[in-house]
Amino acid sequence: MARPAAVSAARRREVVDALRRGTVPQTGLDLFAVGLDRFETAIDDELAAVESGGAVFKAVRGEYGSGKTFFARWLAERAKRRGMAATEIQISETETPLHRLETVYRRLVERLSIASHPPSALRDVIEAWFYALEEDVLAAGSVPLDDDGQPDLQVLAEAVDELMERRLAAVARTTPAFAAALRGYRRARLAGDDAVAEALLAWIGGQPNVAAAAKRFAGVRGELDHFGALGFLQGLLTVLRDCGHPGLLVVLDEIETLQRVRADVREKALNALRQLIDEVDSGRFPGLYLLITGTPAFFDGQQGAQRLPPLAQRLATDFSTDPRFDSPRAVQLRLTGFDLPKLVELGAAVRDLFAAGARHPDRVAALVDDAYLAELGKAVTGGLGGRVGVAPRIYLRKLVADVLDRVDYLDEFDPRRDYRLTMSSAEMSEVERNAAAAVPATSADEVELDL
Repeated sequence: MARPAAVSAARRREVVDALRRGTVPQTGLDLFAVGLDRFETAIDDELAAVESGGAVFKAVRGEYGSGKTFFARWLAERAKRRGMAATEIQISETETPLHRLETVYRRLVERLSIASHPPSALRDVIEAWFYALEEDVLAAGSVPLDDDGQPDLQVLAEAVDELMERRLAAVARTTPAFAAALRGYRRARLAGDDAVAEALLAWIGGQPNVAAAAKRFAGVRGELDHFGALGFLQGLLTVLRDCGHPGLLVVLDEIETLQRVRADVREKALNALRQLIDEVDSGRFPGLYLLITGTPAFFDGQQGAQRLPPLAQRLATDFSTDPRFDSPRAVQLRLTGFDLPKLVELGAAVRDLFAAGARHPDRVAALVDDAYLAELGKAVTGGLGGRVGVAPRIYLRKLVADVLDRVDYLDEFDPRRDYRLTMSSAEMSEVERNAAAAVPATSADEVELDL
Protein backbone atom coordinates (compact mmCIF):
# COMPACT_ATOMS: atom_id res chain seq x y z
CA MET A 1 0.00 0.00 0.00
CA ALA A 2 1.08 3.56 -0.66
CA ARG A 3 2.40 5.50 2.32
CA PRO A 4 -0.28 8.00 3.50
CA ALA A 5 2.27 10.82 3.64
CA ALA A 6 2.96 10.32 -0.09
CA VAL A 7 -0.72 10.62 -1.05
CA SER A 8 -1.99 13.93 -2.42
CA ALA A 9 -4.55 15.83 -0.34
CA ALA A 10 -7.16 15.62 -3.12
CA ARG A 11 -6.77 11.85 -3.49
CA ARG A 12 -6.90 11.35 0.28
CA ARG A 13 -10.01 13.51 0.59
CA GLU A 14 -11.78 11.65 -2.22
CA VAL A 15 -11.17 8.29 -0.56
CA VAL A 16 -12.13 9.41 2.97
CA ASP A 17 -15.27 11.21 1.75
CA ALA A 18 -16.46 8.07 -0.05
CA LEU A 19 -15.89 5.89 3.02
CA ARG A 20 -17.73 8.46 5.15
CA ARG A 21 -20.74 8.03 2.82
CA GLY A 22 -20.44 4.25 2.91
CA THR A 23 -19.53 3.89 -0.77
CA VAL A 24 -16.55 2.36 -2.56
CA PRO A 25 -14.14 5.11 -3.72
CA GLN A 26 -13.77 5.46 -7.47
CA THR A 27 -9.98 5.73 -7.12
CA GLY A 28 -7.36 5.14 -4.45
CA LEU A 29 -8.33 1.55 -3.63
CA ASP A 30 -4.66 0.63 -3.35
CA LEU A 31 -4.44 2.90 -0.28
CA PHE A 32 -6.44 0.47 1.85
CA ALA A 33 -6.41 -2.82 -0.06
CA VAL A 34 -5.87 -5.59 2.50
CA GLY A 35 -4.89 -9.14 1.61
CA LEU A 36 -4.35 -8.49 -2.11
CA ASP A 37 -0.58 -8.08 -2.01
CA ARG A 38 -0.12 -11.80 -2.70
CA PHE A 39 -1.75 -11.28 -6.12
CA GLU A 40 0.12 -8.13 -7.14
CA THR A 41 3.14 -9.65 -8.89
CA ALA A 42 1.14 -12.17 -10.90
CA ILE A 43 -1.50 -9.57 -11.84
CA ASP A 44 1.19 -7.14 -13.00
CA ASP A 45 2.78 -9.89 -15.11
CA GLU A 46 -0.58 -10.61 -16.74
CA LEU A 47 -1.24 -6.93 -17.40
CA ALA A 48 2.21 -6.68 -18.99
CA ALA A 49 1.35 -9.65 -21.22
CA VAL A 50 -1.87 -7.91 -22.30
CA GLU A 51 0.05 -4.71 -23.05
CA SER A 52 2.37 -6.65 -25.35
CA GLY A 53 -0.55 -8.01 -27.38
CA GLY A 54 -1.56 -11.06 -25.39
CA ALA A 55 -4.95 -11.86 -23.89
CA VAL A 56 -5.86 -13.12 -20.42
CA PHE A 57 -8.90 -14.75 -18.88
CA LYS A 58 -9.28 -14.92 -15.11
CA ALA A 59 -12.05 -15.93 -12.70
CA VAL A 60 -12.37 -14.73 -9.10
CA ARG A 61 -14.44 -16.74 -6.64
CA GLY A 62 -15.62 -15.89 -3.17
CA GLU A 63 -18.68 -15.82 -0.97
CA TYR A 64 -20.79 -12.70 -0.59
CA GLY A 65 -18.75 -10.10 1.27
CA SER A 66 -15.39 -11.65 0.41
CA GLY A 67 -14.35 -8.62 -1.66
CA LYS A 68 -14.87 -9.75 -5.28
CA THR A 69 -16.15 -6.38 -6.50
CA PHE A 70 -13.40 -4.58 -4.57
CA PHE A 71 -10.81 -6.87 -6.20
CA ALA A 72 -12.23 -6.11 -9.66
CA ARG A 73 -12.12 -2.35 -9.09
CA TRP A 74 -8.64 -2.56 -7.56
CA LEU A 75 -7.52 -4.41 -10.70
CA ALA A 76 -9.24 -1.83 -12.92
CA GLU A 77 -7.45 1.01 -11.18
CA ARG A 78 -4.17 -0.86 -11.56
CA ALA A 79 -4.83 -1.37 -15.28
CA LYS A 80 -5.72 2.28 -15.87
CA ARG A 81 -2.51 3.42 -14.21
CA ARG A 82 -0.73 1.47 -16.97
CA GLY A 83 -2.70 3.34 -19.64
CA MET A 84 -5.30 0.64 -20.26
CA ALA A 85 -9.04 1.15 -20.53
CA ALA A 86 -11.45 -0.63 -18.21
CA THR A 87 -15.13 -1.44 -17.97
CA GLU A 88 -17.28 -3.20 -15.37
CA ILE A 89 -20.54 -4.93 -16.29
CA GLN A 90 -23.09 -6.22 -13.79
CA ILE A 91 -24.61 -9.40 -15.21
CA SER A 92 -28.39 -9.60 -14.66
CA GLU A 93 -31.26 -11.45 -16.28
CA THR A 94 -33.19 -8.31 -17.24
CA GLU A 95 -30.58 -5.57 -17.77
CA THR A 96 -27.53 -7.46 -19.09
CA PRO A 97 -28.24 -11.11 -19.95
CA LEU A 98 -24.95 -12.82 -20.74
CA HIS A 99 -26.34 -14.84 -23.64
CA ARG A 100 -27.06 -11.60 -25.53
CA LEU A 101 -23.53 -10.48 -26.33
CA GLU A 102 -24.81 -7.41 -28.19
CA THR A 103 -26.24 -6.16 -24.88
CA VAL A 104 -23.02 -7.04 -23.05
CA TYR A 105 -21.06 -5.04 -25.64
CA ARG A 106 -23.43 -2.06 -25.27
CA ARG A 107 -22.99 -2.06 -21.48
CA LEU A 108 -19.23 -2.46 -22.00
CA VAL A 109 -19.13 0.76 -24.02
CA GLU A 110 -21.46 2.62 -21.65
CA ARG A 111 -19.10 1.85 -18.74
CA LEU A 112 -15.85 2.29 -20.71
CA SER A 113 -13.35 4.47 -18.83
CA ILE A 114 -9.73 5.51 -19.07
CA ALA A 115 -7.55 7.27 -16.52
CA SER A 116 -8.38 10.72 -17.92
CA HIS A 117 -12.07 10.21 -18.75
CA PRO A 118 -14.97 8.65 -16.81
CA PRO A 119 -17.63 6.50 -18.50
CA SER A 120 -18.44 6.61 -21.30
CA ALA A 121 -15.09 7.41 -22.84
CA LEU A 122 -15.96 6.13 -26.33
CA ARG A 123 -16.14 9.57 -27.95
CA ASP A 124 -12.80 10.63 -26.42
CA VAL A 125 -11.16 7.38 -27.50
CA ILE A 126 -12.34 7.66 -31.11
CA GLU A 127 -11.41 11.34 -31.37
CA ALA A 128 -7.97 10.52 -29.93
CA TRP A 129 -7.66 7.73 -32.51
CA PHE A 130 -8.31 10.05 -35.46
CA TYR A 131 -5.89 12.57 -33.99
CA ALA A 132 -3.25 9.81 -33.69
CA LEU A 133 -3.83 8.83 -37.33
CA GLU A 134 -3.31 12.45 -38.41
CA GLU A 135 -0.12 12.69 -36.38
CA ASP A 136 1.20 9.47 -37.94
CA VAL A 137 0.43 10.75 -41.44
CA LEU A 138 2.11 14.11 -40.80
CA ALA A 139 5.13 12.41 -39.24
CA ALA A 140 5.56 10.34 -42.43
CA GLY A 141 6.07 13.58 -44.40
CA SER A 142 3.81 12.58 -47.28
CA VAL A 143 1.46 15.58 -46.97
CA PRO A 144 2.59 18.79 -48.76
CA LEU A 145 2.75 22.02 -46.73
CA ASP A 146 1.82 25.54 -47.87
CA ASP A 147 3.98 28.64 -47.42
CA ASP A 148 2.81 28.99 -43.80
CA GLY A 149 3.78 25.41 -43.01
CA GLN A 150 0.14 24.23 -42.86
CA PRO A 151 -0.74 20.83 -44.40
CA ASP A 152 -2.98 20.48 -47.43
CA LEU A 153 -6.24 19.47 -45.71
CA GLN A 154 -7.60 17.54 -48.69
CA VAL A 155 -4.44 15.45 -49.05
CA LEU A 156 -4.30 14.99 -45.26
CA ALA A 157 -7.90 13.72 -45.15
CA GLU A 158 -7.23 11.24 -47.97
CA ALA A 159 -4.03 10.01 -46.33
CA VAL A 160 -5.79 9.55 -42.99
CA ASP A 161 -8.56 7.58 -44.71
CA GLU A 162 -5.97 5.34 -46.35
CA LEU A 163 -4.14 4.75 -43.05
CA MET A 164 -7.46 4.06 -41.31
CA GLU A 165 -8.26 1.38 -43.88
CA ARG A 166 -4.92 -0.32 -43.27
CA ARG A 167 -5.33 -0.23 -39.48
CA LEU A 168 -8.87 -1.65 -39.67
CA ALA A 169 -8.13 -4.22 -42.38
CA ALA A 170 -8.23 -7.20 -40.03
CA VAL A 171 -11.48 -6.00 -38.43
CA ALA A 172 -13.09 -5.15 -41.78
CA ARG A 173 -12.58 -8.74 -42.98
CA THR A 174 -14.85 -10.08 -40.23
CA THR A 175 -16.92 -7.02 -39.24
CA PRO A 176 -17.02 -4.57 -42.14
CA ALA A 177 -19.86 -2.60 -40.51
CA PHE A 178 -17.58 -1.38 -37.69
CA ALA A 179 -15.06 0.05 -40.15
CA ALA A 180 -17.85 1.53 -42.32
CA ALA A 181 -19.40 3.27 -39.31
CA LEU A 182 -16.04 4.80 -38.36
CA ARG A 183 -15.58 6.06 -41.91
CA GLY A 184 -19.07 7.55 -41.83
CA TYR A 185 -18.44 9.16 -38.45
CA ARG A 186 -15.28 10.82 -39.75
CA ARG A 187 -17.00 12.07 -42.93
CA ALA A 188 -19.89 13.49 -40.89
CA ARG A 189 -17.48 15.26 -38.52
CA LEU A 190 -15.52 16.77 -41.41
CA ALA A 191 -18.78 17.89 -43.04
CA GLY A 192 -20.00 19.47 -39.78
CA ASP A 193 -23.04 17.18 -39.59
CA ASP A 194 -23.04 16.63 -35.83
CA ALA A 195 -26.42 14.88 -35.74
CA VAL A 196 -25.27 12.11 -38.10
CA ALA A 197 -21.93 11.86 -36.30
CA GLU A 198 -23.66 11.43 -32.92
CA ALA A 199 -25.99 8.79 -34.33
CA LEU A 200 -23.11 6.81 -35.82
CA LEU A 201 -21.16 7.05 -32.56
CA ALA A 202 -24.18 5.55 -30.80
CA TRP A 203 -24.35 2.78 -33.42
CA ILE A 204 -20.62 2.01 -32.92
CA GLY A 205 -21.43 1.75 -29.20
CA GLY A 206 -24.08 -0.87 -29.90
CA GLN A 207 -27.09 1.35 -29.16
CA PRO A 208 -30.38 0.26 -30.79
CA ASN A 209 -32.87 2.47 -32.63
CA VAL A 210 -30.32 4.63 -34.46
CA ALA A 211 -31.85 6.81 -37.20
CA ALA A 212 -32.00 5.06 -40.57
CA ALA A 213 -30.73 8.19 -42.35
CA ALA A 214 -27.49 8.11 -40.34
CA LYS A 215 -26.97 4.43 -41.13
CA ARG A 216 -27.57 5.06 -44.83
CA PHE A 217 -24.97 7.85 -44.70
CA ALA A 218 -22.36 5.33 -43.48
CA GLY A 219 -23.60 2.46 -45.63
CA VAL A 220 -24.58 0.20 -42.72
CA ARG A 221 -27.86 -1.55 -42.00
CA GLY A 222 -29.79 -3.11 -39.16
CA GLU A 223 -28.77 -3.41 -35.53
CA LEU A 224 -25.81 -5.03 -33.83
CA ASP A 225 -26.43 -8.75 -33.23
CA HIS A 226 -24.92 -11.45 -31.01
CA PHE A 227 -22.22 -12.43 -33.49
CA GLY A 228 -21.37 -8.92 -34.62
CA ALA A 229 -20.69 -7.92 -31.00
CA LEU A 230 -17.47 -9.92 -30.93
CA GLY A 231 -16.29 -8.20 -34.11
CA PHE A 232 -17.11 -4.79 -32.64
CA LEU A 233 -15.08 -5.69 -29.53
CA GLN A 234 -12.19 -6.62 -31.81
CA GLY A 235 -12.48 -3.27 -33.55
CA LEU A 236 -12.62 -1.37 -30.26
CA LEU A 237 -9.41 -3.06 -29.12
CA THR A 238 -7.71 -1.94 -32.35
CA VAL A 239 -8.83 1.65 -31.85
CA LEU A 240 -7.73 1.65 -28.21
CA ARG A 241 -4.29 0.29 -29.05
CA ASP A 242 -3.69 2.80 -31.84
CA CYS A 243 -4.49 5.80 -29.64
CA GLY A 244 -2.18 4.80 -26.81
CA HIS A 245 -4.27 2.45 -24.66
CA PRO A 246 -2.50 -0.92 -24.90
CA GLY A 247 -5.32 -3.01 -23.50
CA LEU A 248 -8.86 -3.29 -22.16
CA LEU A 249 -9.97 -4.85 -18.87
CA VAL A 250 -13.52 -6.21 -19.04
CA VAL A 251 -15.09 -7.26 -15.73
CA LEU A 252 -18.23 -9.42 -15.77
CA ASP A 253 -19.40 -9.07 -12.17
CA GLU A 254 -21.96 -11.15 -10.25
CA ILE A 255 -22.00 -13.93 -12.81
CA GLU A 256 -23.60 -16.22 -10.22
CA THR A 257 -26.95 -14.65 -11.15
CA LEU A 258 -27.02 -17.15 -14.03
CA GLN A 259 -28.04 -19.81 -11.50
CA ARG A 260 -31.39 -18.09 -10.98
CA VAL A 261 -32.55 -17.76 -14.59
CA ARG A 262 -34.66 -20.14 -16.67
CA ALA A 263 -32.91 -23.33 -17.71
CA ASP A 264 -32.88 -22.51 -21.43
CA VAL A 265 -31.51 -19.00 -20.79
CA ARG A 266 -28.87 -20.43 -18.43
CA GLU A 267 -27.70 -22.90 -21.08
CA LYS A 268 -27.30 -20.10 -23.63
CA ALA A 269 -25.46 -17.87 -21.14
CA LEU A 270 -23.03 -20.60 -20.06
CA ASN A 271 -22.31 -21.40 -23.69
CA ALA A 272 -21.72 -17.69 -24.41
CA LEU A 273 -19.19 -17.59 -21.56
CA ARG A 274 -17.48 -20.70 -22.92
CA GLN A 275 -17.37 -19.05 -26.34
CA LEU A 276 -15.79 -15.89 -24.89
CA ILE A 277 -13.10 -17.89 -23.09
CA ASP A 278 -12.29 -19.83 -26.26
CA GLU A 279 -12.07 -16.63 -28.31
CA VAL A 280 -9.65 -15.16 -25.75
CA ASP A 281 -7.52 -18.32 -25.87
CA SER A 282 -7.54 -18.33 -29.68
CA GLY A 283 -5.84 -14.94 -29.85
CA ARG A 284 -8.76 -13.14 -31.48
CA PHE A 285 -8.66 -10.34 -28.91
CA PRO A 286 -5.10 -9.09 -28.48
CA GLY A 287 -5.03 -6.64 -25.58
CA LEU A 288 -8.07 -8.03 -23.74
CA TYR A 289 -8.09 -8.97 -20.04
CA LEU A 290 -11.41 -10.69 -19.28
CA LEU A 291 -12.29 -11.13 -15.60
CA ILE A 292 -15.40 -12.80 -14.19
CA THR A 293 -16.48 -12.88 -10.55
CA GLY A 294 -18.80 -15.37 -8.90
CA THR A 295 -19.56 -17.38 -5.81
CA PRO A 296 -18.21 -20.91 -5.23
CA ALA A 297 -21.74 -22.20 -5.80
CA PHE A 298 -21.58 -20.94 -9.39
CA PHE A 299 -18.23 -22.56 -10.14
CA ASP A 300 -18.90 -25.84 -8.32
CA GLY A 301 -22.69 -26.24 -8.36
CA GLN A 302 -24.90 -28.11 -10.80
CA GLN A 303 -26.88 -24.94 -11.58
CA GLY A 304 -23.69 -23.11 -12.58
CA ALA A 305 -20.56 -23.90 -14.56
CA GLN A 306 -20.79 -27.66 -13.89
CA ARG A 307 -23.95 -27.75 -15.98
CA LEU A 308 -21.80 -27.25 -19.10
CA PRO A 309 -18.86 -29.70 -18.89
CA PRO A 310 -16.69 -27.90 -21.50
CA LEU A 311 -16.98 -24.70 -19.44
CA ALA A 312 -16.28 -26.54 -16.17
CA GLN A 313 -13.13 -28.00 -17.72
CA ARG A 314 -11.87 -24.57 -18.70
CA LEU A 315 -12.46 -23.22 -15.20
CA ALA A 316 -11.17 -26.24 -13.28
CA THR A 317 -8.78 -25.31 -10.45
CA ASP A 318 -7.59 -27.37 -7.47
CA PHE A 319 -8.61 -25.74 -4.19
CA SER A 320 -8.00 -28.76 -1.96
CA THR A 321 -4.79 -27.26 -0.58
CA ASP A 322 -4.24 -24.57 2.06
CA PRO A 323 -5.48 -21.19 0.69
CA ARG A 324 -2.10 -19.71 1.55
CA PHE A 325 -0.59 -21.79 -1.23
CA ASP A 326 -3.09 -21.02 -3.98
CA SER A 327 -1.33 -20.22 -7.25
CA PRO A 328 -1.89 -16.58 -8.24
CA ARG A 329 -1.49 -17.62 -11.89
CA ALA A 330 -4.33 -20.17 -11.80
CA VAL A 331 -7.39 -19.60 -13.95
CA GLN A 332 -9.40 -19.14 -10.75
CA LEU A 333 -8.39 -17.02 -7.76
CA ARG A 334 -9.93 -17.74 -4.36
CA LEU A 335 -10.79 -14.86 -2.04
CA THR A 336 -11.08 -16.13 1.51
CA GLY A 337 -12.79 -13.03 2.85
CA PHE A 338 -12.20 -11.08 6.03
CA ASP A 339 -11.41 -12.20 9.54
CA LEU A 340 -11.08 -9.86 12.51
CA PRO A 341 -7.29 -9.33 12.13
CA LYS A 342 -7.80 -8.29 8.49
CA LEU A 343 -10.62 -5.99 9.52
CA VAL A 344 -8.34 -4.31 12.07
CA GLU A 345 -5.59 -4.04 9.44
CA LEU A 346 -8.11 -2.37 7.12
CA GLY A 347 -9.17 0.02 9.85
CA ALA A 348 -5.54 0.88 10.62
CA ALA A 349 -4.87 1.70 6.96
CA VAL A 350 -7.88 4.03 6.84
CA ARG A 351 -7.00 5.61 10.20
CA ASP A 352 -3.45 6.35 9.04
CA LEU A 353 -4.76 7.78 5.77
CA PHE A 354 -7.20 9.99 7.70
CA ALA A 355 -4.53 11.07 10.21
CA ALA A 356 -2.19 12.19 7.41
CA GLY A 357 -4.66 14.97 6.60
CA ALA A 358 -6.20 15.49 10.04
CA ARG A 359 -6.14 18.68 12.13
CA HIS A 360 -4.89 16.71 15.16
CA PRO A 361 -3.05 13.61 13.87
CA ASP A 362 -1.47 12.83 17.26
CA ARG A 363 -4.88 12.81 18.94
CA VAL A 364 -6.25 10.51 16.23
CA ALA A 365 -3.34 8.09 16.68
CA ALA A 366 -3.65 8.07 20.46
CA LEU A 367 -7.41 7.64 20.82
CA VAL A 368 -8.02 5.37 17.84
CA ASP A 369 -5.25 2.83 18.38
CA ASP A 370 -5.27 -0.75 17.10
CA ALA A 371 -6.89 -1.99 20.31
CA TYR A 372 -9.84 0.34 19.80
CA LEU A 373 -10.08 -0.67 16.14
CA ALA A 374 -10.42 -4.27 17.30
CA GLU A 375 -13.13 -3.29 19.82
CA LEU A 376 -15.09 -1.47 17.13
CA GLY A 377 -14.64 -4.41 14.74
CA LYS A 378 -16.01 -6.86 17.29
CA ALA A 379 -19.00 -4.60 17.97
CA VAL A 380 -19.86 -4.19 14.27
CA THR A 381 -19.48 -7.87 13.42
CA GLY A 382 -21.44 -8.82 16.53
CA GLY A 383 -24.32 -6.71 15.26
CA LEU A 384 -24.10 -8.55 11.93
CA GLY A 385 -24.35 -12.05 13.31
CA GLY A 386 -20.58 -12.48 13.49
CA ARG A 387 -20.25 -12.36 9.69
CA VAL A 388 -16.97 -10.48 9.34
CA GLY A 389 -17.16 -10.60 5.54
CA VAL A 390 -20.28 -8.44 5.60
CA ALA A 391 -18.78 -5.89 7.99
CA PRO A 392 -16.12 -3.85 6.09
CA ARG A 393 -18.41 -1.26 4.49
CA ILE A 394 -20.37 -0.33 7.59
CA TYR A 395 -17.27 -0.71 9.79
CA LEU A 396 -15.37 1.86 7.73
CA ARG A 397 -18.36 4.19 7.62
CA LYS A 398 -18.71 4.10 11.41
CA LEU A 399 -14.97 4.48 11.86
CA VAL A 400 -14.69 7.58 9.67
CA ALA A 401 -18.03 9.35 10.23
CA ASP A 402 -18.73 8.49 13.87
CA VAL A 403 -15.26 8.11 15.38
CA LEU A 404 -12.41 9.73 13.44
CA ASP A 405 -14.30 12.90 12.51
CA ARG A 406 -15.36 13.44 16.12
CA VAL A 407 -11.90 12.73 17.51
CA ASP A 408 -10.41 15.26 15.10
CA TYR A 409 -12.98 18.04 15.58
CA LEU A 410 -14.31 17.61 19.12
CA ASP A 411 -11.56 18.13 21.69
CA GLU A 412 -13.43 16.44 24.56
CA PHE A 413 -14.59 13.39 22.62
CA ASP A 414 -13.14 10.03 23.67
CA PRO A 415 -14.58 7.13 21.64
CA ARG A 416 -14.13 4.60 24.44
CA ARG A 417 -16.12 6.77 26.83
CA ASP A 418 -18.47 8.79 24.63
CA TYR A 419 -19.37 6.55 21.69
CA ARG A 420 -21.87 3.71 21.60
CA LEU A 421 -22.29 1.84 18.32
CA THR A 422 -25.75 1.89 16.76
CA MET A 423 -26.74 0.43 13.40
CA SER A 424 -30.14 1.15 11.86
CA SER A 425 -31.68 -0.82 9.02
CA ALA A 426 -31.94 2.39 6.96
CA GLU A 427 -28.16 2.64 6.64
CA MET A 428 -27.65 -1.04 5.80
CA SER A 429 -27.60 -2.85 2.49
CA GLU A 430 -29.87 -5.84 1.96
CA VAL A 431 -27.04 -8.28 2.75
CA GLU A 432 -26.19 -6.38 5.93
CA ARG A 433 -29.85 -6.31 7.03
CA ASN A 434 -30.13 -10.07 6.49
CA ALA A 435 -27.00 -10.61 8.59
CA ALA A 436 -28.30 -8.33 11.34
CA ALA A 437 -31.65 -10.12 11.32
CA ALA A 438 -29.87 -13.39 12.06
CA VAL A 439 -28.51 -12.09 15.37
CA PRO A 440 -30.17 -14.15 18.14
CA ALA A 441 -32.28 -12.40 20.75
CA THR A 442 -30.54 -11.76 24.07
CA SER A 443 -33.74 -11.61 26.12
CA ALA A 444 -37.34 -12.77 25.98
CA ASP A 445 -38.45 -9.18 25.35
CA GLU A 446 -36.65 -9.21 21.96
CA VAL A 447 -38.57 -12.21 20.63
CA GLU A 448 -41.33 -11.19 18.22
CA LEU A 449 -44.51 -13.27 18.36
CA ASP A 450 -46.91 -13.59 15.43
CA LEU A 451 -50.28 -13.32 17.22
